[in-house]
This record gives sequence, C-alpha cells and structure tokens, in this order.
Amino acid sequence: MIKGNDNDNFTLDKARVRAAFDRAAPRYDDAAVLQSEVRARLLERLDLVKIQPQTILDIGAGTGHGTAALMRRYKKAEVIAIDIAHGMLLQTRHKNSSWRPWQKIPALACGDAENLPFADACADMIFSNLTLQWCNDLDRTFKEFRRVLKPGGLLMFTTFGPDTLKELRHSWSSVDGFNHVNVFIDMHDIGDAMMRARLAIPVVMDAENFTLTYATVQHLMRDLKTIGAHNVTAGRARGLTGKGRMQAVHAAYENYRREGVLPATYEIVYGHAWAPDQNTTAQATREPGVFKVDFAPRRQASLGS
Repeated sequence: MIKGNDNDNFTLDKARVRAAFDRAAPRYDDAAVLQSEVRARLLERLDLVKIQPQTILDIGAGTGHGTAALMRRYKKAEVIAIDIAHGMLLQTRHKNSSWRPWQKIPALACGDAENLPFADACADMIFSNLTLQWCNDLDRTFKEFRRVLKPGGLLMFTTFGPDTLKELRHSWSSVDGFNHVNVFIDMHDIGDAMMRARLAIPVVMDAENFTLTYATVQHLMRDLKTIGAHNVTAGRARGLTGKGRMQAVHAAYENYRREGVLPATYEIVYGHAWAPDQNTTAQATREPGVFKVDFAPRRQASLGS
C-alpha cells in the first residue's frame, strides 16, 4: 500500500509476512505457477533494453529462480538475492548447491525492500518480481530503489493491481466486514509514486490480467496458503473462521463458476524506469506527476490449476 492510505486496516504486519514466507519456503514452488509465468515474462522484457550490468539486486528473490536466470543472462555480473524471509534464501542456496565449482554462486542478503541493507549507488539494475505488494510505503520503497541504483541504473518490476483476487474479495465482502484479501494499488498510483521518487522520465508501465482456474474454493485457498500469501493486514479477522462463514464464502464464490471451474483473476502490473544520471536529474524534477503509460491493449491469459 502507499503510505497515507485512508484505511490503516490494510497496513501489513511485516513480522507476519516474514513468518508466512519462512513457513511456505519449502513448498513454495509447488504452487507458484503464476509467479513463475510472470517472472518469465519480466525476464523477456530485458531483451528490449541494452545494458551490461555489473551488479544486480533481485529484490524479493523468493526461492531464487529469477536470480539464477539473471546469472545465466549476465554472466559477468554479481547477482545478489534479497528476500525478507530467511527461509526463502535457504531454498535459493539449496537449489544452487549442486552448481559446478567454476560457476558463480549468488550472494544472499536478508532484508526488506523498504529499508535495503546496501550503500548508495551500488547497483546497475534492480529486478523485482511480485514483491511490491508486500510493502506498506511505496514512496519509501521507490526512494530506496533510486538510492541504491547507480546513475542511469535500470529498475524492472512487477506487482499486483486492484483486480487481483476480486472474486475472492467480493465473496468475503458478502459475508463479513473484515479484510480477507490484501489491498493492491492502481497502476497510475504506482506511476505517481515512481515520479515522486524522481525516477527518470519516461516511467513505462502496462498491465495484463491472468485467470487461474480451480475446481473448488478450497483449492484456491490451499494454493494461497502454500505460497505464503496469508492475510496479514491490521483489519483481518482475529480467531478462527467459523464453519458457517466459510460455507457462505464458498456459496458466494460459486456465482463465478463457468464451464465447470472457478476463476481467480490476477492483474499484473509491469513497470520499468531508469535512475536519472547527472544531466537528466533536472528534467526528472521539472515534470512531477508525468509518466508514460504504455497501453499495449490489456492482455488476457489463462492458467489452469
């Protein structure tokens, strides 16, 4: 969320975020189908930029698949995997333990995207796949990204937009008034936050929707639990969810069933920007709130489960 959101009930408990992903780490890859597909598409976008980075930060590295891909693409670069959950970094180290002795292994750092444990202007590139939705203060996060990027450094990221899990959110809202799904920020608000961080113009963004399909709501909730995507907002319901409320949620979700399956929508926001170099800083500060939105028509994709 962006700091100053009118509803503080959506503030994330970072200790619970860390604990959830620590628990999920050993089985995360079993259910991270969407995360894998979006990561592949973000990596493909690197084909469109000409850069030979020396130092790359993979922020929110998870189990390290993106880190490994970046190391294969940029063989001379030092790639550092950063994650808030120590358990995820252990999985990254475990997956890379069988590499040949002459191959480079990624450096690992446990840290929060909102408070990066790195010096100013230390990185040529930041790569971040589906991590920003776990940040409470987007302004602070983008300022941190700009702080650690070298002049002219590249930021490439994805995050979730507000249509994400809309079916689950609407089903719960018909049952009670608690938060059961995290809030997700609109693409235009994300762009504004990037401009406030004085990233260089243009800031380029676009979005596409994915639809995962499930046989039952239980299968959807199981996958969310497996990847550690728990509701850890301040406005979540305390205590156990009663059988009656859960049955009511299932009944409400059934209204979305089509062709024998239940859909789960994920809106994926893609963004990239450059840290200003010395001769573009003035331009970046002259045009606050202006950013380019690349509306290649919003695409649809389906992934079965």
